[in-house]
This record gives sequence, structure tokens and C-alpha cells, in this order.
Amino acid sequence: MSSVTTNKMTNWRWVMCAMLFFATTVNYMDRQVLSLTWKDFISPEFHWNDEIYGNITAVFSILYAIANLFAGKFVDWMGTKKGYFWAIIVWSLGAVLHAGCGWFTMQVEGLDSVAALRAVKLGSEAALAIATVSMYAFLACRCILALGEAGNFPAAIKVTAEYFPKKDRAFATSIFNSGASVGALAAPATIPLLAKAMGWEMAFIIIGALGFIWAGVWLFVYDKPSQSKFVNEAELNYVNQDEENEKAAEVVVEEKQMSYMEAFSHRQTWSFAFGKFMTDGVWWFFLFWAPAYFSDQYGYSSDSGMGIALIFTLYAIVTVLSMFGGYLPKLFVEKKGMNPYQGRMLAMLIFAFFPVLALFAQPLGQYNVWWPAIIIGLVGAGHQAWSANIFSTVGDMFPKSAIATITGIGSMAGGLGSFLINKISGNLFTYAEEQGSAFSFLGFEGKPAGYMIIFCVCAVAYLIGWTVMKLLVPKYKPVVVK
Repeated sequence: MSSVTTNKMTNWRWVMCAMLFFATTVNYMDRQVLSLTWKDFISPEFHWNDEIYGNITAVFSILYAIANLFAGKFVDWMGTKKGYFWAIIVWSLGAVLHAGCGWFTMQVEGLDSVAALRAVKLGSEAALAIATVSMYAFLACRCILALGEAGNFPAAIKVTAEYFPKKDRAFATSIFNSGASVGALAAPATIPLLAKAMGWEMAFIIIGALGFIWAGVWLFVYDKPSQSKFVNEAELNYVNQDEENEKAAEVVVEEKQMSYMEAFSHRQTWSFAFGKFMTDGVWWFFLFWAPAYFSDQYGYSSDSGMGIALIFTLYAIVTVLSMFGGYLPKLFVEKKGMNPYQGRMLAMLIFAFFPVLALFAQPLGQYNVWWPAIIIGLVGAGHQAWSANIFSTVGDMFPKSAIATITGIGSMAGGLGSFLINKISGNLFTYAEEQGSAFSFLGFEGKPAGYMIIFCVCAVAYLIGWTVMKLLVPKYKPVVVK
């Protein structure tokens, strides 16, 4: 039991929420280093095209998806403290290792400098060999990154369920989940400048090293609420207010673990998984492709003042607006008397309409480049608000012992959706660029037509996801482990 005995309630749960926020920030910065450096720094050295980059992001996504299936179970089995620690250690190692891909490629190809890599004639057999070797080198590092990053959200959602009552979980989740937006916001303001000043390799090393610092702090600050010396009885009672049979949170009940077979037997699992499958790829598409989009379509490289301003503005909109994502269902629950699941689903329906704005990004971009930046920012804000709530539906319907497992299954489905959209996008953009005016869609030709197709898919994904979720689980129905 906690050693803090003062009557005034402690607020250690918000310290834990801050730790989750910083971990998620680092998670997304590590993930975004490649998207902000490949087009203007890495591609000229290794002679990449959109298809190669699409292959790398797609393989990262599918391995991330597969790893998520086991990451949740791993966190449930190892425990939150050790599980989260090893997750961030592995992904930070993967991030840092990217810096060695250039050296590895030069060793394999027998070249002695970056200048020699760049000097190879584009389209030659030597250029193809360099592109292929470097692609596989980056794929190996992305695989390590994916294995570690898969543990972030299952562990974070488990911590949220441990430290917050149901009515506060969506709000807490929206706060730590905004770390994704802050990471995406900080990345364009720092990574291209690091790459320009110190080389793209140092960008991977410096950003990757942040995870090791977080891991050290985590070992010191985390314990379960009932065991933490920073949590008093008043806060413990508040945290466990949903537990009807606990007496002042003094009794710790060992809950049964949920098997995969049982997990997939519940409609609630399929509802969460389908919602993630339909929507995670939208966020990842914009995360991975937005810098290249502004470079390709408007000529603003990621290290240019305008390029940085566009990406920064995009994610500033995401960061500010997405913070309200967790507050809306809290308002529905406390002011309208809805149960948490009902309030969350209503909020998610509202947020599902934000991505429809993606239909206007390309048309309005013909008049001013700021329109796509603003619109993609609004789409991203809608996604982050949606994401905070869909994660919280797991805590609404499943016992704490199964939360990381179910979150892992849903994240696997989200990774699969991301694999599809990134693989298709890379192939589509390369094909559309090669076809030029012979490829058209809704008045756009060439690569702009390819972007318009993907934007249309993004626009309707959330409404489809919400509809199927509602059909699978029309009313609140908690799951009991057999």
C-alpha cells in the first residue's frame, strides 16, 4: 500500500500521464526522421524513388502490425514497468542504427565516399544496386524500430487504465496521445536543420538517444498505484472508483489473463480492430508523405523556411485542436448522463467528419499552398481526437488484465491498414508520375491525380469505420474473462 498518508489527494497520475506524453513524443520523432530526410538528403545519395520509399514505409507498417499482436501480450506478461522499458530501449536502438546505413552501403558497393554515391549516374545498374542495398539496410533498421515501437501504445493504454478511472481515461489518453502531434510538430522544426548542419546520420542518432534518457527516468518513477510511494490513499480511491468490490483499494485481485482465442471471440475486439484498420493508415500516410507532398507538388524542400513553416503549421493545428478530443466525451458523460462508451461513440462520430475536408486539399492547393497545410492539419486533429477515444473504448469494455492484449490486436489491424495505404501510395505515385498527363482523376493529371485518389480514400475512412463499429457493438457491453 502507498506510503503517502496525507489527507489531501496526490496527483501522481498526471506525472505518469506526462511520462506517457514524452514517450509518445519521442516515438513519433523517431518515426518521422526518415520522412523528413529521405526526399532531400537520403534520396540523392541512394537514388531512391517513391516506390522504394513506399516499400520501406509499407514493410515498417506490416512488421509494426505483426509486432503489435504480440507486444500487448508481452506487456501484460512482463508487466508495465519492464515491458515499457524494453520497448523504448529496442526502438531507440533501431532509430540510432539508421545512421550506419550509408556506411554499410558503401562497404557493400566498394565506394569510399558519399560523393562517390552521388556521382553514380541515375538510372544506371550501379544506381539500382545502391538503391537496393541501401533499401534493405534501412529496412533492417526499420524492423528493429517497429518491434520496439509496437510496445508504446499497449503499454501506455495499460498505464492509463491503471492510473485513471473510466470517466477520465479519454482525457488522459488525449493528453498523452497529443505527444504524437507534438513529436510531429517538433520534428520538422529540428530534424531537417540537424540534417543540414550535421548530416542526416546525426539526426537519427540525436533523436534516437532521447529514448534512452526516458527509459532511465521510467525505472525510477513508475510503480503500480497500490505500490507507489508517490500515491496516497485518497488518490488510490479516486483511481479505483470503478472497482465495486474493492475496499479502499487495499485488496489487489489477481485477474485472469485473456487468451487470443477468447479475445477474437468477442465482437468488441473486432469493433476496435476494424476502427483502427480503417483509420490508422490515414494518420500514417500524412505523417510519412506530407513532407514529400509539399516538396513534390509545390517545390518546398523539408529544410527550406517555407517547407518547415508548412509542416510546423500543419502539426500545430493538430496539437491544439486534438487536445479537446478527450474532453468532449467527458462532457457528454458528466453533463448529459451518458455512459462512457455511449459518450465516446458520439464524440467519435463528430470527429469522423473532420477528414471529409481532405477532399478539398488538392483543389484549393491550386490557389494557395497554405490551404492543403491547414486542411491536412484539421484532418490530423480529427484523427488524434478519434484515436484518443477509440483507445479508451478498450478500457470501457475489457478488464485491466486484457487491455494491453486487445490494444495490441487493434494496433496490429491499424498497422495493416497503414501497410496497405503506404504500399499503394508509393506504387501509385511512381506510376502516375511516369504516365504524366495520360493518368488523370477528377481533373488532376500525373502525380497530383495520385494524391487526389489517396485523399479521397482518407476522407471517407472514418465514417466507414464508425459505422461498422456501431453495428458490431451498438450498446455498452463489458467483457468478462472466462
